[in-house]
Amino acid sequence: MLRPRVIPCLLLHKGGLVKTAAFKDPKYVGDPINAVKIFNEKEADELLVLDIDASVTNAEPNYRLIAQFAAECRMPLCYGGGIKTVEQAKRISGLGVEKVAISSAAVENSALIADLAADLGRQSVVVVLDTKKASTGPDYEVWTHNGRKPTGLKVEQAAAAAVAAGAGEVVLNSIDNDGMMRGYDLGLAGRVRGLIGVPLSVLGGAGSLADMGRLIEVCGIVGAAAGSLFVFKGPYRAVLISYPTITQREELARASARPAQPGHA
Repeated sequence: MLRPRVIPCLLLHKGGLVKTAAFKDPKYVGDPINAVKIFNEKEADELLVLDIDASVTNAEPNYRLIAQFAAECRMPLCYGGGIKTVEQAKRISGLGVEKVAISSAAVENSALIADLAADLGRQSVVVVLDTKKASTGPDYEVWTHNGRKPTGLKVEQAAAAAVAAGAGEVVLNSIDNDGMMRGYDLGLAGRVRGLIGVPLSVLGGAGSLADMGRLIEVCGIVGAAAGSLFVFKGPYRAVLISYPTITQREELARASARPAQPGHA
């Protein structure tokens, strides 16, 4: 039986684990491999690891670090950052990574999505759409290069194009809500959920399990991804890695069976 996935997202910056706010001011919060070990112990559903430097600096993926992640991780692992070619993706997959994520490369070269799907299988190809609400009007625009480069693409257009090209999953990441811990952008999530027939994960804004429950009530079976929620504790944001218990995750799964609330989906 399908159920919502609760997904910790680890951001890598200069080899360390960081957290950002609106894609700015990365704050070092620890050793990423140690974080993986803790999420193993807590039996996380899966793990999303994103290198936020690679596309901006045009760097190759850090294969040594990726190999360490894959060797340590006991849950499905998705890795993104700097992947521009099928050869790079195949090398990462060969290290034991179940899914590869592309963002700027997917927008700039949609043929890459199809090529990756042909070589790795559609289920292993994830497209990450970093989105920001337009300054006027109701639209959301996709940005690339760690939120620095506007594309002019509406999120609905980009999501539909990614799926049509062969993406097996879409990760919707809100730049405006990143690190704010004030709840997901449910309007954004609802717009995309109704457009695509592949798994959707939503990232950006989760401040509590109640926020995740609300997302699942609105969108049904989705991946509820979060960073700050799982690494910060209390009003002063002390670093403490946490993850929902099995009982708490079962309650989140029950939220997906409740009727969707009007006005969002």
